[in-house]
Amino acid sequence: MDVNQAKQEHLLALKGDLFSRLMREDPSTIKGAETLMLGEMLTLPQNFGNIFLGETFSSYISVHNDSNQVVKDILVKADLQTSSQRLNLSASNSAVSELKPECCIDDVIHHEVKEIGTHILVCAVSYTTQSGDKLYFRKFFKFQVLKPLDVKTKFYNAETDEVFLEAQIQNITTSPMFMEKVSLEPSMMYNVSELNTVTSGKESESTFGKMSYLQPMDTRQYLYCLKPKPEFAEKAGVIKGVTVIGKLDIVWKTNLGERGRLQTSQLQRMAPGYGDVRLSLEYIPDTVNLEEPFDITCKITNCSERTMDLLLEMCNTRSVHWCGVSGRQLGKLCPSASLSIPLKLLSSVQGLQSISGLRLTDTFLKRTYEYDDIAQVCVVCPYLSPES
Repeated sequence: MDVNQAKQEHLLALKGDLFSRLMREDPSTIKGAETLMLGEMLTLPQNFGNIFLGETFSSYISVHNDSNQVVKDILVKADLQTSSQRLNLSASNSAVSELKPECCIDDVIHHEVKEIGTHILVCAVSYTTQSGDKLYFRKFFKFQVLKPLDVKTKFYNAETDEVFLEAQIQNITTSPMFMEKVSLEPSMMYNVSELNTVTSGKESESTFGKMSYLQPMDTRQYLYCLKPKPEFAEKAGVIKGVTVIGKLDIVWKTNLGERGRLQTSQLQRMAPGYGDVRLSLEYIPDTVNLEEPFDITCKITNCSERTMDLLLEMCNTRSVHWCGVSGRQLGKLCPSASLSIPLKLLSSVQGLQSISGLRLTDTFLKRTYEYDDIAQVCVVCPYLSPES
């Protein structure tokens, strides 16, 4: 054996080891397939019935003249029968003038599967023989369309009109999926931010890592934040009644690269109940000093359909004290209108303190609205060093 031949065999051995290692690490490869030098990515589907909702069903249809005679006026028709409708999938509905012996009429059909359950592909052929007889036959191909993913959603309504959506997506097939895209298409009143990446320097990395495979029966949680668009944010009555958030768009690929796509129906949340008057905080510091005044800004919104004449009262608690005059008139507030009010407080107790004690009275109806535990603030003592 010469030196060149030894080098070639050494390189082949290295390539073989590399291929085996990649096969073992590939989550889409059948366990033990590296010993056969063949992965699941290189094998064909084992049966006709493994079709999932959202995938594209493709079929090659061939009509072959097995006789020794020329037949005429051949019409090939392919229909897909579902539980709710019958779809014509033929590329052309015109007849072929003649078909010679040992010749074929070929057609490829495609259909994006949008229903779960039993599907029947009905292939019908009509033709005329040389003697003028008109003949007809049909063939049926039955298959099941299965659900590939289980999607569950949870909504969280924030005080600032933001809505957080958690989408739990589970792979309920028997094969790994490559999750190409999971996005939220918001309704016309919202802008959306995806919270599924971690920013490190100038680069953003998915929270799921570089390998975007979803193994069988595994579940992932995707998080999104929706904020009202500026033109709707100030319309309290409009945002209050919004229940439609948007829809999820999910795109994946299976072992052989088949692409699947699902869009959920419009997701709806339970609209928050604000009552007649809504009080929210526009500004509040995270940390304040003990026995030192600090500022907050409250936003009062009239969510009713009538004009209010409001009176503001401030009641001290054991730990938090209001600075200023209680019982002042805020004036008239029209429906869906808002009013920002700067207020000053101080805390006499350290720790996490709750801000309470605001009272709004509508002098027209003599109705009082109480607001307690509207926010929390951390109170620290500036005179104590961290070491003590």
